[in-house]
Amino acid sequence: MDLIIVRHGRPVRQELAEGEGTADPELSELGQQQANMVADFLAGETVDHIVASPMRRAHQTSLPLAAKLGIEVELLDGLREVDHHESSYVPAEEMTEADLSEWSNNPFEMFDVHGGVDAFQAVVVEAFDHIIASNRGRQVAVFCHGMVMAVYLRSMLGFEDPFSLLIDYTGIARVRASSTGIRTVRSINETGHVRDTLG
Repeated sequence: MDLIIVRHGRPVRQELAEGEGTADPELSELGQQQANMVADFLAGETVDHIVASPMRRAHQTSLPLAAKLGIEVELLDGLREVDHHESSYVPAEEMTEADLSEWSNNPFEMFDVHGGVDAFQAVVVEAFDHIIASNRGRQVAVFCHGMVMAVYLRSMLGFEDPFSLLIDYTGIARVRASSTGIRTVRSINETGHVRDTLG
């Protein structure tokens, strides 16, 4: 079976006060445009099923394609982004020097709540294995997040640093999964469909 793995479109900035819960931003106007563009691009392919992270930015990115194809979106918790427990979300394009400095002091801190990079990766791989086992012989579009995509590709390609792989908004990776357990990466970060929207 074939996986078409799509990062969400650009979201808005969301910063909550302590005790107000976790950040789960919606798509920005540009992000919605990107979601429509990736839907137009993928509508010409045979997509049998759509799966998405339950986080708003990923789920909303999946909806235009689902509407075009008349397919209901399956939400899967194992596809949540690594920072889903945080009270703020700042798109990289809006980060100040102070934001970048704070993040760069310990970029791996976001994995601590999951037990480390490998533990987070294990959850992601289990989610994709579930999708593969449930959709033999089909082509499935999976809408998720940049770090989810990075660690899943890391599980197959074996690179050490998950931050070394940058996936753009609505960038597409393709993976072929055989019934024997072999996983083959066919492409990483296809962005031709949204090239004019990326900074």
